[in-house]
Amino acid sequence: MTQKKTDLLGSFAKGLRVLAVFGQDRPVLTISQAAELADLDRATARRCLLTLAHAGYARSDGKYFRLTDKAVRLSNGVLMALPLGQIVQPWLDRLATQINQSCSVAVLDGHDIVYIARAAQQKVMSITLAPGSRLPAYWTSMGRVLLAALPPAQRAELLNSCDLTPRTPLSKSSIAEIEQSVERANAKGYAAVDQEIEIGLRSLAVPLKNNADTTVAALNTGLAAFHQDIDDMVAAYLPHLRAVQKGLRESLPL
Repeated sequence: MTQKKTDLLGSFAKGLRVLAVFGQDRPVLTISQAAELADLDRATARRCLLTLAHAGYARSDGKYFRLTDKAVRLSNGVLMALPLGQIVQPWLDRLATQINQSCSVAVLDGHDIVYIARAAQQKVMSITLAPGSRLPAYWTSMGRVLLAALPPAQRAELLNSCDLTPRTPLSKSSIAEIEQSVERANAKGYAAVDQEIEIGLRSLAVPLKNNADTTVAALNTGLAAFHQDIDDMVAAYLPHLRAVQKGLRESLPL
């Protein structure tokens, strides 16, 4: 569809950029923080935030802004309407029941993974994860397999712009360490992460590929670290993840 510049609302696009910078790791932002993250000048970010607040999508105490439930419902509605989420959810539900562990599917969005589907069994993280939740890609098992699917130059550019301040004492905090883990995930076809995103949590992920062999998402399971060591986790759960991976291949969009 051919579009003219006069057909587009630049202010609306800027408002969406401001809306998108809020996330699981940054639920509360000042005007200056939002401006920096959205790559906008402070005056524009201020107008966007005040407009969101006036429309009921954000609220402020005069200094800090946070999204409201109305914004969360909007984002969840968009995510749940995505065909991919609808395709994988029944598989996730069956897998979670089968292995008695929580399972998720996510896609890569910049530096983050974004959850598009989840089947919860046991709560093993301090935060509550749901469709729309975001976590740093470089410390998560799903992020590692999604990063492995990127062209090397694109992956290097992304990692070079990351904030690698460790989340836990076990978080890999150098680009070289993360690159090594990503390459290992690429070679093995799965990624196992041991308490890098949160102490007490281990996770295992595989890429979800379509018939064109393109990675469109990642599938994982997470469990409490005290249950078993990471090698036992891989041995116990990887066959189940790979069965779903194989079963979904023909259903995923090209």
